[in-house]
Amino acid sequence: MSREEFFDRKPLIYLITEGNATAENFPAEKKKILNLIKIAAAAKISLVQIREKNLSARLVFELAREAAKIVSRCETKILVNDRADIALAARAGGVHLTASSLAVETARRNFPPDFVVGASVHTFEEAAIARRQSADFIVFSPIFPTPDKEKFGAPQGLEKLRELCKKLQNFPVIALGGIDENNYKSVLENGASGLAAIRFLNDTENLKKLAAEFKN
Repeated sequence: MSREEFFDRKPLIYLITEGNATAENFPAEKKKILNLIKIAAAAKISLVQIREKNLSARLVFELAREAAKIVSRCETKILVNDRADIALAARAGGVHLTASSLAVETARRNFPPDFVVGASVHTFEEAAIARRQSADFIVFSPIFPTPDKEKFGAPQGLEKLRELCKKLQNFPVIALGGIDENNYKSVLENGASGLAAIRFLNDTENLKKLAAEFKN
């Protein structure tokens, strides 16, 4: 399946790891994360982002390499937050880029053709740049209020999400921020190609329920 075909499918479910792993708790957290990825892969969850900012490059590589092995024979793709080099070395599916990461066009130009490149955006201008630079998808956030509003900013709301999706004309937009069991359907109803979450999707029962609901 080509990258284009993969991202044409809806809805895209994007699990983001919790970021709790440290050098001290790594064995236990790695086991927990890999078990979660096994469940996500079995449920045919689209994307899993390894977002463990407290780990060294060596430990992120170790985690990503083992995660990539788990999904090697299924359609779930492992993405590594920020570190395209580690993602490639670990044979993960791709990278998720932030405002402080490499530019999308740099990753696209220097990594293999099948390497997935996603990007976080918070404005239409950022979204347009990511699309122009050939990102596979964008994550637009935050849609709803989050506990850490000082870090993530005021919620964008469903109206802005709907406007963005309309302006981008079928380009894959994944909604993130405050998404839970009570509102995830609303982001899809307002044009998003999928939904991303940390707390909501780190619950294995939620993963299984969503997989069953959206099973083709």
